[in-house]
Amino acid sequence: EKVSPSDLTVLITGETGTGKELIARGIHNASTRRSRPFVVLDCGSIPRDLIESTLFGHEKGSFTGAVGQHRGCFEQASGGTIFLDEIGELDINLQPKLLRVLEQREIKRVGGDKTIKVDVRVLAATNRDLRAEVNAGHFREDLYFRLSVVHVEMPPLRERREDVASLVQHFLREVASRRGLTLSFGQDSMAALISHSWPGNVRELRNVVERAAALADGPVITRA
Repeated sequence: EKVSPSDLTVLITGETGTGKELIARGIHNASTRRSRPFVVLDCGSIPRDLIESTLFGHEKGSFTGAVGQHRGCFEQASGGTIFLDEIGELDINLQPKLLRVLEQREIKRVGGDKTIKVDVRVLAATNRDLRAEVNAGHFREDLYFRLSVVHVEMPPLRERREDVASLVQHFLREVASRRGLTLSFGQDSMAALISHSWPGNVRELRNVVERAAALADGPVITRA
C-alpha cells in the first residue's frame, strides 16, 4: 500500500511458488499505472542470443531472422510496468545494458542507433540469493543495488502456517464456483494441510486443493 503509488523499483525475493508475480501484479494494480500495460518477462526462459532483442527490440535486418522491426518489452510496457521475473538468470554480459536502462530510462534497439525514451515502472523477482550471486561474481553489484530500492521478501508457506486455512478456502471457492458446487474440507483434512511442510509453497497448495476437489465424492473433502 505504501510502495504501489510510487515509481520505486521493487525487488521481490522468495522461494519458487510463494507468489512473487501476484505481489508484482498487486503493486501494479494499486498504482497510478494500473490502466497501462503490465508486461511480464521470464529472464530464465529466453535463449541467451534473443534476450537483448526481447528486452530492447531490434531493427529490420539487424541479425539473421530479423525480417522486420520489433518493439521489445520495455517499449511494450510504455506508461505501465515491466516485471522481470527470474532476474537472477540474466546473462552477466547483458546486465550493464539493463543498468543503463534503469538509470537513464532509455533504450536502443538491437541494430539501431536511435535512443528511445521509455516511461516504465520496473519490478523484478528472483528465487536466488542475489547478494550471494554478487559475492560470487555472477551478478553486478551496481545492478543489484539499483533493483533493490525496495526489497520485498516472500516467506515460504511453512513459515506462515496461519495463512494455510484462508488460502485453502480461497482456492476452494474458486474451484467450487467453476463447478457450481459448495465444497469444504473436513477438520482432519484441514489439520493435515496445515501441518504439511509445503516445499512447493502456495503453488503446491493450490494444486492439492484443486486435485482434492476434483476427486471428492461429496460436499465435504475428507482426504487431501
